[in-house]
Formats: sequence, structure tokens, C-alpha cells
Amino acid sequence: QVQLVESGGGLVQAGGSLRLSCAASGRTFTTAGMGWFRQAPGKEREFVAYIRWSGGSTYYADFVKGRFTISGDNAKKMVYLQLNSLKPEDTAVYFCAATRSVVAATKVSLYDYWGQGAQVTVSS
Repeated sequence: QVQLVESGGGLVQAGGSLRLSCAASGRTFTTAGMGWFRQAPGKEREFVAYIRWSGGSTYYADFVKGRFTISGDNAKKMVYLQLNSLKPEDTAVYFCAATRSVVAATKVSLYDYWGQGAQVTVSS
């Protein structure tokens, strides 16, 4: 089992920034990469970003457009998502997740473990 705990969510004005953190513990050696997803009320969970533990390669959803940055510390098993230039439409619960995929995994079904989520609210 792998446990994931997110932190860093909150309320921010449009144009502001937040940094989300995700701490992974347990059998993390069974995972190859980490992803961030988000889910707004009434909408499906959508892919945001992926990072591979080994080498740190990253992949982003098109809507990110340079505003968000995923990073990781393999030794500490921490993953971060820096959110800049936030917009009200970025309001959602943000989840980190772990996958055995060594290539960019954008589908929810490819992830084996999920955190509890962190609320991000962007006011206009």
C-alpha cells in the first residue's frame, strides 16, 4: 500500500499563487510516477500534470499553459504542484496520485493510489 497526503490548498484571489505538496509513504518503490488531478463540482476528475520518479520527466495538460509546475524530491518522496496566475475556473479539489506507469499517465484508471484531496478556491 501507498499512502498519499496533500497539503497547501486554500483561498486565493485571481492572479495569485499556491503551492500544493504531496507526501508519499509506504511501498513507494512499487510506483514509477506521480500525478496531479483536479475535480470541480459537477465535473469529472481531470489530469493536470505527471512526473516520473526516476529522471524527473514531466508532462502537463494543455490547459496548464505554463501556469503550473510539477516537481518532486525522489529521496523524500515528495511531489509539489506550483500554481501561478490562478483563475476562478481553477477552483477545484486537487488530488495527487501514484502510478506504476513510467510514461506520462493522463487517465484516472492508470493510477493505483490517491490522496484525500486539497481544496483550491480562486476568487474573482
